[in-house]
Amino acid sequence: MNENKFNIAVLIDGDNAQAKIIKEILEEVSKYGKATIRRIYGDWTTPQMNSWKDIINQHSINPIQKFSYTTGKNSTDSAMIIDAMDILHSRSVEGFCLVSSDSDYTGLAKRIREEGLFVMGIGRMTTPVAFVQSCEIFTFCENLVVPEVESKVVEKPTKDATAKKETSKPEIKKAKEEKVAVEEVKVVVPKLDVSIIDKAFEISTNEEEEAYIATVGSSLRKIDPSFDPRTYGFKNLTQLFESIDKYVIVKNEVNGLFHSLVKLKR
Repeated sequence: MNENKFNIAVLIDGDNAQAKIIKEILEEVSKYGKATIRRIYGDWTTPQMNSWKDIINQHSINPIQKFSYTTGKNSTDSAMIIDAMDILHSRSVEGFCLVSSDSDYTGLAKRIREEGLFVMGIGRMTTPVAFVQSCEIFTFCENLVVPEVESKVVEKPTKDATAKKETSKPEIKKAKEEKVAVEEVKVVVPKLDVSIIDKAFEISTNEEEEAYIATVGSSLRKIDPSFDPRTYGFKNLTQLFESIDKYVIVKNEVNGLFHSLVKLKR
């Protein structure tokens, strides 16, 4: 089946997901199919769901009410799991996207895969490994947003301590107005484990000892569902390979379309 024709059920744990990146989440899902079912679960009587109220209609997301009957217990998990099983047995979709960082959905992801359906997850980098590995694809929220920019205020240095003491009030005011705002981007890029790249390349090569970038990408996802070039500061897999000295990218044109190949340098 062509994965671009997937009908995908997007189920969002409203207690555990980020409302501010819903647009990016749906765009990520669209890479794999059509989000035909869009539901978000939570107790809409609580203040913590307020951030979702203004945007669910903008993105055609159906809110599902689930009251928290017991203090300290999250009833959203069970409601979302039960709903997912109903959708699964209805066979109205070919895939699921579970938006949460909660390990409670590990069993659900496994169950969906056992039925032969596509399952992806979207959550924070703190998501437990068990849930990540239970999905075919897992995308970290941190890779969907532009790094946050922090403003730092830097004062112009004074001549010396004595002069600083003798500065008049008008001069002090002027000095404050001349403070320079410096934007500093906070980005933490983890070190790339090249061994996983080598393994994916090895199982993807053809008789000419070269492989299509797309094929290597699929192999990487099979080895590690959360593998994403964006985690390492690269826009795509081609850029990542270009940064590794041992590999070379070969532009390959087929029927007017470019399908890049990668091979080892000789």
